[in-house]
Amino acid sequence: MRLILVVNHEQQDLDVEPRELLLDVLRERLGLTSVHAACEQGSCGTCTVLVDGVAIRSCLLFAIQAQGREVRTVEDLAADGELHPLQQAFSEHHALQCGFCTPAMLLSALELLEQESVPTRPEIEHTLSGNLCRCTGYTSIVDAVEAAASSIRGSSRTGMKTP
Repeated sequence: MRLILVVNHEQQDLDVEPRELLLDVLRERLGLTSVHAACEQGSCGTCTVLVDGVAIRSCLLFAIQAQGREVRTVEDLAADGELHPLQQAFSEHHALQCGFCTPAMLLSALELLEQESVPTRPEIEHTLSGNLCRCTGYTSIVDAVEAAASSIRGSSRTGMKTP
């Protein structure tokens, strides 16, 4: 089957099998290895990507279901060699451990911040609850998302372009 979609702002035109997962197309065909395969049942969240701005589990979506849609992975966050405010905040707040869950955490947080410029801690915790991390407590991750929200709001007020 022919699949046409936009991935990280680039149109992709691929032939896919009807039962091929979006996860496999992103990793194997397009080389976007930030999209991790772990449980392959949608419970761990490591395969999270944004589809039309909504965080979804790419291990639960057939690639063909993304026909004509826009998909974003963590590879899309940094722009012109500059880290996205979320990435910067994760670094500054020590919210990174092994890094396996980090891309999905970043994308889940990005979805929240694009909907809510001043999220509460409970909102952040709820948003991140679908992403499992075995290496760290979630406190530093929640702190990082709060800091990124503040940074993004500050950048918007000063006219600075946010990625």
